[in-house]
Amino acid sequence: MSVPLPYYLALSAILFTIGVIGVLARRNVIVIFMSIELMLNSVNLTLVAFSAFLGDVAGQALVFFVMAVAAAEAAVGLAIVIAVYRNKQTVHVDDINILKW
Repeated sequence: MSVPLPYYLALSAILFTIGVIGVLARRNVIVIFMSIELMLNSVNLTLVAFSAFLGDVAGQALVFFVMAVAAAEAAVGLAIVIAVYRNKQTVHVDDINILKW
């Protein structure tokens, strides 16, 4: 017995909503990056669910590209956070204003 498609889509929507709330509500850059990763994983879940439902592997192939972009985003984002922390001694978004004139 397989799980129906709407269950996967509902779980993906819940995960995406949690990620959006995390991005909008939190001020810590690390938590914001984790919330973005959660949103990317919810999109991956949707792609795999539709791929399995339609019997096409295009969605599963696209998931690999999304995972590669997520890994690059995590690496570059962490490098930026470390560089900003060395200069400002904080990772809170409200305290970081280095791009202002």
